[in-house]
Amino acid sequence: MTPPEDSARADTWIWCVRLVKTRSQATDACRAGHVRLNGERIKPAHLVHAGDEIRLRLAGRERIVVITKVLRNRVGAPVAAECFVDHSPPVLRDPTPAVAVRDRGSGRPTKRDRRILERLRDQPRPPAPP
Repeated sequence: MTPPEDSARADTWIWCVRLVKTRSQATDACRAGHVRLNGERIKPAHLVHAGDEIRLRLAGRERIVVITKVLRNRVGAPVAAECFVDHSPPVLRDPTPAVAVRDRGSGRPTKRDRRILERLRDQPRPPAPP
């Protein structure tokens, strides 16, 4: 039985508009309860229609999209972007990246440290006691 023309499976639509990389990821997200349609948890085969709101929790981020066009086949990114309206909260990023600080003498030796070690190795050793 094929679904009506104005609807599609939830997992297929999520994959078609590139909210996830693979269809199996979309199916797994639905089964795990990370996908909500108009506030209700759904199974992968649930039919979605234009005007529905989908909330997808993935990788610590919640995507909130409203369906404007129903797709059944995967399309290019520019076309996929026209098929939904994104109401997701912006991703908060730290404006200053963390700078690695190394204490002097710890970790990999500097060029100066290497030269000192080489001088110590090149010194003649005292004779061993008899």
